[in-house]
Amino acid sequence: MSLIGQLETDVEIKAPADKFHDVFSCRPHHISNVTPEKIQGVDLHEGEWGKVGTIICWNYMHDGVAEIAKEVIEAIDDENYSTTFRVIEGHLLDKYKSFHFTVQATPKADGGSLVHWILKYEKISEDVPEANGILQLAIDVTKDLDAHLIKQA
Repeated sequence: MSLIGQLETDVEIKAPADKFHDVFSCRPHHISNVTPEKIQGVDLHEGEWGKVGTIICWNYMHDGVAEIAKEVIEAIDDENYSTTFRVIEGHLLDKYKSFHFTVQATPKADGGSLVHWILKYEKISEDVPEANGILQLAIDVTKDLDAHLIKQA
């Protein structure tokens, strides 16, 4: 059994890819306003919003438990609407040696976008489950953010 894991999923949304990407890359602190039952807050710890190297801290609910993830923004690709985060502190590192999130929004020809999530991680032991609950949280936040962006359009 491998300790290296990767989960991926696609979520179709109605919002434009650039608007969705803007929130994750430059304004993640607004996500807690959109889905407060899932994300209680996103705080800037170091750097500037929308800049590679910035460190942010997410306060979120996972399986009914309040958790924290401090992350560094490793990459922002405004051309391909992609943002990559690496967890550097928090509850995920209790179970995983490393954890990376990449979220990319791709415009669809008929309108809307396809949001692609990639979660890459290394478990600390074979007993640690795959990160399906975290992937579901990403899906749920994506849907909530989509609904919010559509209302604002």
